[in-house]
Amino acid sequence: MAGSPGERRPASSTAVAVGAQIRRRREQRGMSSAELARRAGLSKATLSHLEAGRGNPTIETLDALAVALRIPLTDLLARDTDPGPVFVAGTELPDGEVGRELLRRISSGNSLEIWRLRMPPHTQLDGVPHATGTIEHLLVASGRLTAGPTDDPTDLSGGDLLAFAGDAPHLYRTGADHADVTVVIASPIIS
Repeated sequence: MAGSPGERRPASSTAVAVGAQIRRRREQRGMSSAELARRAGLSKATLSHLEAGRGNPTIETLDALAVALRIPLTDLLARDTDPGPVFVAGTELPDGEVGRELLRRISSGNSLEIWRLRMPPHTQLDGVPHATGTIEHLLVASGRLTAGPTDDPTDLSGGDLLAFAGDAPHLYRTGADHADVTVVIASPIIS
């Protein structure tokens, strides 16, 4: 749903993280924003917008910035990790709805994403194959579900863990019970 003209949408956490990396790397190089914009072939306004986390840059724009900064493109996409405690408050879910929430993204040789999946009874969710080499780990907090590769799913209940290749078709299906599941997706980092 589009907002009214001039209505400002909140910045996404990805845009904010990328903007912070651009600004941090520019400052590490002792470059002014005008100099980086000139070297990358961007306007100063565009660079300012990106650094503020309000942009949606193309890969070409990020690549131009990385070249101008003399760093790998992936450095602009890396999120700083916070070693301190990270608390993500639980959220309410209306009855009868499927809820999927990205809880945290962690980098360590693989890109790790931690999701919370909540499914009401009698629901099926078909998983789209991820990048080659991706492994999904499911830890059932409560309830019951059938999950895993489409051609060989496993019945799971509270406390069960299932790891399977996420780069093939897979599914999540509940019967008479709801399910609350932590999903960790480990994907190879593209180099």
